[in-house]
Amino acid sequence: MAETYDFLFKFLVIGSAGTGKSCLLHQFIENKFKQDSNHTIGVEFGSRVVNVGGKTVKLQIWDTAGQERFRRETYNSLAAWLTDARTLASPNIVVILCGNKKDLDPEREVTFLEASRFAQENELMFLETSALTGENVEEAFLKCARTILNKIDSGELDPERMGSGIQYGDASLRQLRQPRSAQAVTPQPCGC
Repeated sequence: MAETYDFLFKFLVIGSAGTGKSCLLHQFIENKFKQDSNHTIGVEFGSRVVNVGGKTVKLQIWDTAGQERFRRETYNSLAAWLTDARTLASPNIVVILCGNKKDLDPEREVTFLEASRFAQENELMFLETSALTGENVEEAFLKCARTILNKIDSGELDPERMGSGIQYGDASLRQLRQPRSAQAVTPQPCGC
């Protein structure tokens, strides 16, 4: 039986190498820490169906290979990663900054205040997470999904728009969401 869901959201996990992107993905999908995590070559992929605000949402999560391998430099390269994301994705992209490896607090090089200030200045959501313990991992993905649903409800995001990274799920569910008058209208060529 094919799985049905109200929406499909595509997530892209980006950042420098060694920051725990693959481990975050694995913790969210499998609910356990990925012990044998090598650096990602290319792209890893996972998906999970979640319930968010009464809607069934399939999250497709794409984990990309990072670039840098040094600690504080990962924080310093945030602006470049953010610029790339905003340039290459939808203008209404939803971004959350995850300060991963919260379990290594004694080795912290970036304070909570620094990271939260960066997030606020760049209009990002922010959570500190730990792929090892699972702390805030699920909440990070669900927080993004809730924000996306709110943007769909407000009209800021359109699941029908190509390249938005979101789409309606099952076709029969999409028809139920459209007003009756819209269901009866046959699209006409615009002559453009």
